Amino acid sequence: MFVSFNHQDDNGFVAIKKPTTLHLKWNKAYPDDTIEKSVIGLKWGLSYIGARLPKALNGIIITNDIISIDINQLGFSESAIEKLDLLHSKIIVSDEYLINNSIDLGRYISLLLGASEHYYEISGTPKTLTKLMSNYTLLPQKGYVTRSTVSLMHRSIQFSEQNGFNQLFVSQEIDSISGSIYEYETIELLTNGQLRFGIFDFNGNRKNSADASHSNAGKPAKCMWCHESTINQMFIPQNDYLGYLTYTEFQNTLINYRESNRNLKLNLTSGVDFSQTQQHTLTELLYISFMEPSAERLSLEWNLPLTQVQNLLSSLPTHRHAEFPFLGNLYDRNDIENLAPFQGLSVSSSVREPSALEVNHIN
Repeated sequence: MFVSFNHQDDNGFVAIKKPTTLHLKWNKAYPDDTIEKSVIGLKWGLSYIGARLPKALNGIIITNDIISIDINQLGFSESAIEKLDLLHSKIIVSDEYLINNSIDLGRYISLLLGASEHYYEISGTPKTLTKLMSNYTLLPQKGYVTRSTVSLMHRSIQFSEQNGFNQLFVSQEIDSISGSIYEYETIELLTNGQLRFGIFDFNGNRKNSADASHSNAGKPAKCMWCHESTINQMFIPQNDYLGYLTYTEFQNTLINYRESNRNLKLNLTSGVDFSQTQQHTLTELLYISFMEPSAERLSLEWNLPLTQVQNLLSSLPTHRHAEFPFLGNLYDRNDIENLAPFQGLSVSSSVREPSALEVNHIN
């Protein structure tokens, strides 16, 4: 379905079609995969970028192996809809969409979450740390972490008071000798129960991924995978430092905030089911099985016989996914994209890690 937002007139303006509905093609990726599971993964993916997903959800319709979404009915803000409109306008003129009248569901999720600028713009993450922090008042208490499971540096962590679905955590990646700040990582609570992640350089400017020499945080999509929509506690005991909360005080503070936030999420009447936290894995399987597809999945995606796909890929190496071995023998999307019978809108070369190719189809 399309509506015109420009038209031909005496001055020569050309009618431009604005999509109100986008068609997503589901391609079975593993033996137990179903379109119903994939729709759950889609809902979690949409909620990560701010969709409230109203209880009477009329914005997602399944017809055979096509999932149609209407972004105007998914509980997005006007700003998010504006950004999604820009992305969708690029999708519908891609070779893939013109041929199939749909975009691969895994490609779509990879574009939403695996392109940091798309994630930031749709979810509303400010471009600067100063702008972001202007919406909060940080408490004087702060924690200090020297043995992080993520950061390779020391971390100073500040936070605001939790007021319903309103709170900010700011982590400073610090040189333990000089005290210099290398970069900042932020977590905000969203009103739909999800967390919004931000990464900023030492000047406070938004960036696509954490510097691998300072942190293993990667891109925002990796933060989503690690946090599982939860305020994480510390996993390794820390020493106490003068001027900071003790390890026990800081740990208890984080746990109290986590449990308070969890109780609020469980009382939501719309959105994803936060009592089923492992459903987030269904989102990860969507982008992983796209970025690392099997020949069987590619046969469905490309609408080609399996033997023909296997012949096309015969010279390329395969691997098994360490976390999800049931996905089978997999190829790297970066190796096989140019072999496809049609070209979809380009995706970043990695969803979670710093990318050699980082796409931005919105700006």
